[in-house]
Amino acid sequence: MIYLDSSATSFLKPPQVAEAVCRAFLTVGNAGRGAHAATLGASRMIFDTREKLARLFHIKDPARICLTSNATESLNIAIHGLIGAGDHVITTACEHNSVLRPLYVKEREGAGLSILPADEKGRILYEKMEAYRRPDTKAVVITHASNLTGNVTDLSRVAAFTRKYGLLLILDASQTAGSVSIDVEAMGIDVLCFTGHKGLLGPQGTGGIYVREGIEVSPLKVGGSGVHSFDKVHPADMPTALEAGTLNGHGIAGLNAALDFLEETGIGAIHAKEDALARSFAEGVSKIPQVVLYGDMEAELRAPIVSLNIGGMDSATVSDILWEDYEICVRAGAHCAPLMHQALGTVEQGAVRFSFSYFNTEEDVAAAIDAVRKIAEE
Repeated sequence: MIYLDSSATSFLKPPQVAEAVCRAFLTVGNAGRGAHAATLGASRMIFDTREKLARLFHIKDPARICLTSNATESLNIAIHGLIGAGDHVITTACEHNSVLRPLYVKEREGAGLSILPADEKGRILYEKMEAYRRPDTKAVVITHASNLTGNVTDLSRVAAFTRKYGLLLILDASQTAGSVSIDVEAMGIDVLCFTGHKGLLGPQGTGGIYVREGIEVSPLKVGGSGVHSFDKVHPADMPTALEAGTLNGHGIAGLNAALDFLEETGIGAIHAKEDALARSFAEGVSKIPQVVLYGDMEAELRAPIVSLNIGGMDSATVSDILWEDYEICVRAGAHCAPLMHQALGTVEQGAVRFSFSYFNTEEDVAAAIDAVRKIAEE
């Protein structure tokens, strides 16, 4: 099997991730719920994970990082906890439904919403930001990279805009955390939402949210915290404020091990290899008649994603053939990115997405190019 669907989840992971999860089942208790060895060990491991995430994202205070089940939960925490009726938000046509659907909920509740369009290559029309700003604009919620085209957002331009008007910059880093360098201070990121099971190479059911000091987010859920049990309100101190209930200690143990791998290998090295594989694949398939590529393939910085179609073939049909005849795993269809497909003109056909991992090889790329060529010839 050749796995080229890492944008959905990283199936290929460092072996120490599985080892850490198995070990956690035998050692990890409920963090913050006692003073015995099992719970203290869990608390130390989770604290260590926060510190590693803080180093990865250049965050000064690890306590500003709250652990969640995935980026979807993180984005819901940010959007529901910061945006209210009467607030206005700017987002883009490049967004995943994890951003769009919570924003549509807020719109129905009385918030204003403006969506920056994208051109035929899926590039955000940044020049329209000024025109979309209103006196009640509170935040820009934006993806760091499109999960469909691989286009990376020009964060320096967006951050300059948000700083100019004192707006919040809420970033969806689902497709970049672990494979593209992120510095929350230098990039002007106020809220960072990320998942653990994609580029971070951790288990599913893990993720997190960073909230800059000075910003208070109303919790999405309240309940058990392990502290202040007689209070009627949930504790307001970070990270407890956004971590009601038992954390996924077993999954976080795996994420902790994955972060060790990322630190040892280096984000620069990971990005360089993934980028080289994706660009090699794109170059190879671009020479095949009937293949149409989507996104700005000439951009200097890209996520390791290549989406395409073959003539008028339905994307799901192509995906099925790739698996059934060549044992190549890809993703077809809408990719939870409806507005991006509208911009690309692929609403009916969808697109076939190939997404690459540090653990893929040049042989995988060659096999995928050959498979696309044979499908196109047939």
